[in-house]
This record gives sequence, structure tokens and C-alpha cells, in this order.
Amino acid sequence: MEIKEITGDNFQTEVTKAAQPVLLEFYADGCSFCKAQLSVLEEAAEEACDVKFVRVNGDKERTLAGQFGVTVLPTILIMNGEQIFRRITGFHPLEEILEFMEM
Repeated sequence: MEIKEITGDNFQTEVTKAAQPVLLEFYADGCSFCKAQLSVLEEAAEEACDVKFVRVNGDKERTLAGQFGVTVLPTILIMNGEQIFRRITGFHPLEEILEFMEM
């Protein structure tokens, strides 16, 4: 499943006003761990139909990354509305991502 890329312009609509929990990944194009994480997240998105998956390019959206204190890529957040429930950094295999998403 393709994961939608969002920006500061559509963050409110796509994340904080989403009808379901959101897995939000901050990544960078040149980050090898981020590229590897994307395929894992695409797999997880197939299994977790009740969670919305989105990504933000941390290099292009520095203000948004700064608002969430992102200093390491990839950084993954589970959010519901404006509340952050969980945060992890670095690469994680599918099993850990699925565990991470359990609310």
C-alpha cells in the first residue's frame, strides 16, 4: 500500500483531523534506513487497516520536524488528533512496527 506524503500545508487535515489513529514517519530521501523502513511500513499498512499511514520529508519540512522534536531519521509517531501516543527512532522490522502500533 502506498503511503501518502504530507507537508505543513495539509498536516492538519491529514493528521490532527484524521478520523483514525495516524502512523507518521519523518524521513529523508538520502537516508538508507528510511528507504528500508518504507517497505516495512508499506507491509504494516496492509495489515493495519484501522491506522492511517503518512510520511513527512524531514529535510523539506524542517519546521514541522522541529515542532515534533525530530532529530533522528527515521522517526515514527503514533498520533490520535494532536496527541502523540508513541515515538520510536531508527529502523525497525515489521514485527516491532506492528507491536508499536498496538494501542
